[in-house]
Amino acid sequence: MNDSTQSGNWWKRMSEGLKRTSSSLGGAVTGLVTKRKLDAETIEELEHELVRADLGPDFAARIADAFSKGRFEKSISPDEVKAELAGEIEKVLSPVARPLEVTTQPFVILVAGVNGSGKTTTIGKLAARYRSEGKSVMLVAGDTFRAAAIDQLKIWGERTGASVMAREPGADAASLTFDAVAAARSEGIQIVLVDTAGRLQNRAELMGELEKIVRVMRKVDPTAPHAVLLVLDATVGQNALSQVEIFGKTAGVTGLVMTKLDGTARGGILVALADRFGLPVHFIGVGEGVGDLAPFTARDFARAVVGLDS
Repeated sequence: MNDSTQSGNWWKRMSEGLKRTSSSLGGAVTGLVTKRKLDAETIEELEHELVRADLGPDFAARIADAFSKGRFEKSISPDEVKAELAGEIEKVLSPVARPLEVTTQPFVILVAGVNGSGKTTTIGKLAARYRSEGKSVMLVAGDTFRAAAIDQLKIWGERTGASVMAREPGADAASLTFDAVAAARSEGIQIVLVDTAGRLQNRAELMGELEKIVRVMRKVDPTAPHAVLLVLDATVGQNALSQVEIFGKTAGVTGLVMTKLDGTARGGILVALADRFGLPVHFIGVGEGVGDLAPFTARDFARAVVGLDS
């Protein structure tokens, strides 16, 4: 399959996956500006709709200000408003749309997030991606609290041809990770993906264990982990902001993966996250399939989220 076909397929999956968000946001824009001038009242209503779509109050205020200066009291079509909006969203997202670069071997990726965020599934999809590139991969079942998470990771290992390091439920996750990183170094493994227990960001003792995993891992490799990915469930909306803040302090988050964008009208939260934290967004997920997780591109997302064609 050539690159243009692959990108076309991904655009189709992403725009379909963002349909709830684009229908909600695009519908609100269309309803506001059809047969109306973009006057002060309409711009204020537009600002409210952007906040309701989880794009964040700061971003919404800037958009309102931009429209006030540029098109005040003029007639404007819904597609023109959407195009302007997509352009402003792209400006916010472009600096954070950065690929996850593998810079060393083994490249250790610690994956964190609350229960139900899609963390373990995301690890499996990343393993599939790296295996398809010919890289050797080790999966580490660091979510030792849940037998189901260990089993799930073993299934992904079989499916992708990745090796799996696991212990019995209840084992010490930091000790397991220490052994895994040591084994990866001796075996010449290129990518190590470490699952961690799903932590509510308000559980101090569990967040402490996450810090311990990082501390113990560094006894094997002082530069590890080389990436700390926080997996966020788009359906939680504004709660994602506090998750980034608290996990960032605990685990030193280096990048984000946003999942379940197909299950919500709140896809705009990605804009608010980018605007507030500026953390790289490496991947987004718009479905259950392996091919439904892909690198994040600012322009495509910006156009899809407001309901414009590629």
